[in-house]
Amino acid sequence: MNKPAVSESNGIKNLHFGTRFLQGAMKISAPDALEFEYVQQMMMWALFNRSPSHIVQLGLGAASLTKFCFKQYPRSKITAVELNPEVIALCRAEFHLPPDDKRLQVLAMDAMHYVCDPSHHAKLDVLQVDLYDAQAEKPALDSAEFYQACADCLTPEGIMTVNLFCDTPDHSKNIENMEKSFEAVAWLTEVHDSNIVAIAFKKAPSIDFEKLYEHAERLEKKLKLPASEWVDGLADWMHGP
Repeated sequence: MNKPAVSESNGIKNLHFGTRFLQGAMKISAPDALEFEYVQQMMMWALFNRSPSHIVQLGLGAASLTKFCFKQYPRSKITAVELNPEVIALCRAEFHLPPDDKRLQVLAMDAMHYVCDPSHHAKLDVLQVDLYDAQAEKPALDSAEFYQACADCLTPEGIMTVNLFCDTPDHSKNIENMEKSFEAVAWLTEVHDSNIVAIAFKKAPSIDFEKLYEHAERLEKKLKLPASEWVDGLADWMHGP
């Protein structure tokens, strides 16, 4: 298992595994903010669920999403699943990850084992998936069986967001595998270097874009995230080229 390391540059603290790929980042002056655009987009589910009971993160990274959800959704239970215990320790030592308490639980375990555990089935409102190894060539888990297990964990109205950092053929493979288990799958335009964030709905939503934009404006004030741009992206996806 690769050993995680920390570096700093221009006021940003980075987590990596000794390769050119970053596993996560934190702005030192704003440790609870979401630094990268694709990480912000992983919160796209907030357009459709205003008060999730249980949010689960698969792949801790630099703990950005876990910290953000923990702070912004004080009534939600937050669980993070991370294979490498050294990443968890480093996030607590260097990236301001709070200790476990009655709301927050960080598990050192394989994400596939977590989603395949029947005790988690039909229990999660939101699932955020960002699973990569040191080489970051494609998602560490991307099979139809994996996405079916993710769907099994969600409540009937549950939503999953996934960071797809990979080449075009693997984008299509992941989307096709999600579509086997979710009624609706959408995605935003590529950002950064090949990052595409997809959103998958256990039950296809009925979207009123006027109301969605109104809610996006409220989210922008509450979360300080560009939620209206997400709605723009969903509208572009729905209406096609």
